[in-house]
Amino acid sequence: MKKVLFLFAVMLLSCGQEKKPQKKKTSFGQANVLTTQEDQTPSSSTLVDLTNPGIGPVNDLIFSNINDEMVQFGKQLYDQKCTACHKFDKRYIGPALDGIYERRSPSWVMNIMLNPMEMIKKDPIAKQLLEEYNNVVMYDQNLSYDEARAIAEYLR
Repeated sequence: MKKVLFLFAVMLLSCGQEKKPQKKKTSFGQANVLTTQEDQTPSSSTLVDLTNPGIGPVNDLIFSNINDEMVQFGKQLYDQKCTACHKFDKRYIGPALDGIYERRSPSWVMNIMLNPMEMIKKDPIAKQLLEEYNNVVMYDQNLSYDEARAIAEYLR
């Protein structure tokens, strides 16, 4: 209960505070680039790595044709489980999800949904996102593989 109250207090304190531009090292592939958060689109000041599969049960996910039925199921799940912290087009409690597959591999996206606690502890991108978003933890939503896959399809 104390953890929940603490997290709620942190969220309230972080709302409305003006973000000062911060210089952060980011990497795209092998090249490092110095950027400021102020002049970037949402979440682009974090590491960009399309080869990192993350840590969890999904090692390699390659998309094929969009499955409309799966997209509809993914939208329902996204609306139920994700919108409290994520918006598509802007930073919120968590990163904006528009263009997520331009910053992360499909496997990484699946693993952050299926295995967020271990990802936050061990994955360099997840660690940086945790720091960037005021240490607000992405909690495990207890998604099945099929549910996470449907949300991943919807995010396409």
